[in-house]
Amino acid sequence: MIIEPRIRGFICTTSHPTGCAFAVQEQIDWTKQQPGFDGPKNALVIGSSTGYGLASRIALTFGSSTSTIGVFFEKPAEGKRTATAGWYNSVAFRDAARKDGLYAENINGDAFSNEIKDQTIETIKKDLGQVDLVVYSLASPRRTHPDTGETYSAVLKAIGQPYTGKTVNVQTGEVSEVTMDFATEEEIDSTVAVMGGEDWEMWISSLENAGVLASGAQTIAYTYIGPDLTRPMYRDGTIGRAKDHLEATARTLNNRLGGTGGRACISTNKAMVTQSSAAIPVVPLYISLLYKVMKEKGLHEGCIEQMSRLMHDRLYSGNPLQLDDHDRIRIDDYEMREDIQSSINEQWDTVNTDNLESLTDIEGYRSEFLKLFGFGIPEIDYSADVDPEVT
Repeated sequence: MIIEPRIRGFICTTSHPTGCAFAVQEQIDWTKQQPGFDGPKNALVIGSSTGYGLASRIALTFGSSTSTIGVFFEKPAEGKRTATAGWYNSVAFRDAARKDGLYAENINGDAFSNEIKDQTIETIKKDLGQVDLVVYSLASPRRTHPDTGETYSAVLKAIGQPYTGKTVNVQTGEVSEVTMDFATEEEIDSTVAVMGGEDWEMWISSLENAGVLASGAQTIAYTYIGPDLTRPMYRDGTIGRAKDHLEATARTLNNRLGGTGGRACISTNKAMVTQSSAAIPVVPLYISLLYKVMKEKGLHEGCIEQMSRLMHDRLYSGNPLQLDDHDRIRIDDYEMREDIQSSINEQWDTVNTDNLESLTDIEGYRSEFLKLFGFGIPEIDYSADVDPEVT
């Protein structure tokens, strides 16, 4: 069938298997061109099918020959419906790793469930024995608690009072104001239940209890802070409250693992075009400005460059780990440079629908968004007939 992008709001309901495979291979090829590093022998990546989770797996496998198990929740093709991009990404990654003689196993299912935790543990026991690194990179709008059966939904809302700010319709280029309502306490708690650190801690406890977490193992989760421009609806909003809980969990886990020489930490990453960030008002406009400034200064990075720096230069550099005052690794350091943020602030008040194309990299944003789903890649012939079923 001929597969074309079908965009509804901030999501694309189709994805292209050849395009997704090309984008994955592009990251692999880039990684192979970088200096290798002495990373973990075996790693578990929870939330491994897109964005930073996928890039973490690529950086580890092709930068350090790490054996990896990836856990994700994606849908295969069915009838005329294509598979999700994460499905195609994960198959392409697995095939590329095995072609190079490297171990790569995929587990598809609800990572919040006890069943998937048990299946993962059995796979580790059977194939690897133990894991030395656990990357927690889940992004989900809802979570069913495995013990109580209660389902929680995350919301994108301000806290305390409504927030009004600029945003952009990425497809039309219209810049407008958007007002976000403020969350109830129940909505805040529900968002924390989905995006906080409870499930991360449950994973570590399950791995420890099963004896598959190696002595001295490390675990890391990802967060975002961002500038003052996005703070009211991100870091000071419901998502930020969940991130606070995630960071508190890192400190708890660090105390537990420290007794065996292990470590738990948080990496603060750069703002990126992802399926998650596209849904957050204000953020797409900020990213469009950020990309333009960082590209002009030669500092722009994608997910794979960020994860390569994290693994190669920070976690496994052999040097003492540099942390901020809140015990976080900062690989958003280029984004948060004073000159970068100053340039964005100067243009934020003046950017509008008429000057959007000249002041921002909105075209770069659109291109990156389409690429998430395997589209807009010049090397791919999208008029060619392609089989959506990739197993």
